[in-house]
Amino acid sequence: MIDWSLTPVHPLDVNEVALEYACHGPPPSQAPTIVLLHEGLGCVALWRDFPEKLSARTGLGVLVYSRQGYGQSDSATLPRPLDFQTREALDVLPHVLAQAGIERCILFGHSDGATIAAIYAGSVEDHRVRGLILMAPHFFTEEMGLAEIARARDAFETTDMREKLARYHRNPENAFRGWSDVWLDPGFKDWNVAEVIDYLRVPVLTIQGRGDQYGTLAQIEEIETRTYCPVDTVILDCQHAPHVEAPEATLDAVADYCARLQRIEAAEVIPA
Repeated sequence: MIDWSLTPVHPLDVNEVALEYACHGPPPSQAPTIVLLHEGLGCVALWRDFPEKLSARTGLGVLVYSRQGYGQSDSATLPRPLDFQTREALDVLPHVLAQAGIERCILFGHSDGATIAAIYAGSVEDHRVRGLILMAPHFFTEEMGLAEIARARDAFETTDMREKLARYHRNPENAFRGWSDVWLDPGFKDWNVAEVIDYLRVPVLTIQGRGDQYGTLAQIEEIETRTYCPVDTVILDCQHAPHVEAPEATLDAVADYCARLQRIEAAEVIPA
């Protein structure tokens, strides 16, 4: 079991890879846990104070970790496979949940993390997962998103972006290339995992910025038109990072969603 604290002494050991993590609020034995899955260039530190505020607002525990190649976790072997998000969902996330002693949880993913959360929930029959929060998810590529990643690659090569990323990632080159090289691989243009939506069986909250530079509302519409489970959608006036750009509105939406899930769990509300 992990050390349920803000500053654990030892990292998670998953498949002989050391993963950085931090915990907020009550442990899994005392309350459900929100598991935060970061974006393509995210990590524990880049969630900033959001996990702490999330735990305070919901009363739930929050587990956040950095995937391999990010933050202070071990570097990844490059190039990543084109199905890296599916591998993260099926080969890594189950071990993280097991080591954390998760009993009941909500998977809360941002961007690539949202995709990983959806793949797990749509592929693995895990009754511990009671809800799914997908913030700026990706289920297929879009030209505008690929163009933005290409611009980010240019910035990484010509500006001080590498130095800025080094504040958060032990190996900024590994973190950036592990993200950009997959998305910009010619073979990735046909990537599409929307089929997992058909197999979701828990309530879903989707959050998207109206001005998201990496994905359009077509990603959200794919969920709304394909899923058989309840879906709440919140569209905010921001870009790709609602928890940073519209933190209070994001916290309000998440807190309301979590409270409704807890009422359902307590049988105070009968699902329609």
